[in-house]
Amino acid sequence: MNRLSSPIGWFLVCISLIGCSPKATFRILDKPITWNAEREQLSLNYLKERHGLDQSNATIIPKMVVVHWTAIPTIEVTHDVFNPITLGGRADLTGASNLNVSSQFLIDRDGTIFRLLPETTFARHVIGLNYLAIGVENIGSNDMPLTKAQLEANEQLIRYLKRKYPIDYVIGHHEYQRFQKTDLWKEMDPNYRTVKSDPGDAFMNRLRKKLSDLNLKPLPSL
Repeated sequence: MNRLSSPIGWFLVCISLIGCSPKATFRILDKPITWNAEREQLSLNYLKERHGLDQSNATIIPKMVVVHWTAIPTIEVTHDVFNPITLGGRADLTGASNLNVSSQFLIDRDGTIFRLLPETTFARHVIGLNYLAIGVENIGSNDMPLTKAQLEANEQLIRYLKRKYPIDYVIGHHEYQRFQKTDLWKEMDPNYRTVKSDPGDAFMNRLRKKLSDLNLKPLPSL
């Protein structure tokens, strides 16, 4: 049998001639959290009271991607945490708003990408920047470092988002306070801050190296 007469044959020729790799096909699975009139109103209130933006719809024009880790070990538990409309048990956050935290995307340990909210729907995930930032949560923590599959999934997802929207910045959650003295920062309370460590410099350095051809803007100087 001619080696080109089978799919395996074509695959081997592809590898040898053009160096293509057997990466999984990029896809996004929808796993929506609750979005209703109450959540939208709380989001509109947040936009006005925290960001100083009076909008009729709780939408964003994405210019930034913020990469997080969940500090929660599974997709299902994370979904259960994000799904309620109001926030409970977080005194550091409820003082600013009862709107629950959430994110547009969630990436599992094996690199599976889930969309929790439409890409341009507002989500509360980063102080001062929610109004222009798409959040990407990753199942992981300090004790459960993010995986190679998650690194590749973040890269693929960000490339997809960059093709659709004018994304200028890709930052780690731990880097958000570097924007406080820029025109992008919109937080009405100068004392409302939280200290973050996710996902860490090592992961972001690896991710930025993979995305270097996108010519994203550098982080503001400290």
